[in-house]
Amino acid sequence: MKKGLTKEVIRRISKDKNEPAWMLEHRLKSFEIFVKEPMPSFGPDLSGLNLDEIIYYAKPGEVKNATSWKKVPADIKRTFEKLGIPQAERKYLAGAGAQYESENVYHRLKEKWSKFGVIFEDMDAAVNLYPELVKKYFMRCVGMHDHKFAALHGAVWSGGTFIYIPEGVNVDQPLQAYFRMNAKSMGQFEHTIIIVGKNSQGNYIEGCSAPKYNSPSLHAGMVEVFVEESARLRYSSVENWSHNTYNLNTKRAIVDKNGTMEWVGGNLGAGVTMLYPCSILRGEGARADHLGIAFANGNQIQDTGSKVIHAAPNTTSKIVMKSLCKNGGKTLYRGMVKILKGAKGASTHTKCDSLILDEKSVADTIPAMDIAENDVSANHEASVGKISEDQLFYCMSRGIGKDEATGMIINGFIEPIIKEMPLEYAVEMNRLIELEMKEAGAVG
Repeated sequence: MKKGLTKEVIRRISKDKNEPAWMLEHRLKSFEIFVKEPMPSFGPDLSGLNLDEIIYYAKPGEVKNATSWKKVPADIKRTFEKLGIPQAERKYLAGAGAQYESENVYHRLKEKWSKFGVIFEDMDAAVNLYPELVKKYFMRCVGMHDHKFAALHGAVWSGGTFIYIPEGVNVDQPLQAYFRMNAKSMGQFEHTIIIVGKNSQGNYIEGCSAPKYNSPSLHAGMVEVFVEESARLRYSSVENWSHNTYNLNTKRAIVDKNGTMEWVGGNLGAGVTMLYPCSILRGEGARADHLGIAFANGNQIQDTGSKVIHAAPNTTSKIVMKSLCKNGGKTLYRGMVKILKGAKGASTHTKCDSLILDEKSVADTIPAMDIAENDVSANHEASVGKISEDQLFYCMSRGIGKDEATGMIINGFIEPIIKEMPLEYAVEMNRLIELEMKEAGAVG
């Protein structure tokens, strides 16, 4: 479709997807809020992002959402085969989905999980197949009034994943989705909803990438997670957008009594990233673990962090963030922990460490704690440093070359996060960091 956003574009998106009236109404209401809302008043400079030059909806030809890999068009198939889809599915996944531009092109759940009542659908299909269930949860965790890009997302969202795990079901194999933004000046706005029923468990893996063009692209996806009583979900993602992409993603979870939410993330790509996964611990005994890596290379700005709201007694959160920057890159940890009145016995620990790899790069930490209760445990620690000359000397004195020693030290620095990632994503993350380092001749 043409560049820019109008009500006609929104109506076209809704019509193409054959959506119910309530979804079109939601889109149009979101658009009205988007027009009125100002750009964010904090964080990186977004003046280089011209929203009138973005394409908000693109269909990759006449593509149907295939359940067989053989039915995916050859050119799209080649792209995803290079990314390991669906080879990974055949090895160890419970199901896999692939989105190309604004449309899902492949989605499949293994039959054994269907028999347990697990739903793993692309979001467009779920709106029509499970309308009442989707309506109950859609943008209930993140509202259209939250910020300008939440409103934009509510107006133009397309594709994404819908997962429902019924009560008492333990999906012990991961479900995976991969999002590919392939067109110039493209905007991608996938919407993901994950509902984990009482006493259930799930594991979701997400990957994102895009080729590099001269004009800016925009990624403003949304993830909403609902963890019910005594349930558990691990959400892992590696985002490697091209350096011309503005990655303005929103991720949030609501966690009920004795539930556990785990966020594991890696951010390497995008020229500008603003991403702060949030957990709202609304049930007694709820827990959230946030683990993340950010890597800024060249003119990249990685403005990332975590938000946790303790809204009930005896809730627990742990935040561990690692960042690396080189060649003039900038990393910034922006965190917020709130302990509300009445959340007695709450416990939170934040640790963020930054490694600066040259004289031109910058690492900042902006933590915030808002504590309205006395009977709690809250602490924050942060460190910023360079690669130790003593460590380098120790390695080199034992016959290890400088580049190899540098790589070993970096791998040791990020190891607490990498070891929590699924095996293939851990390998991918290590490889991506190695490639970023090789670019400037720092490793290998």
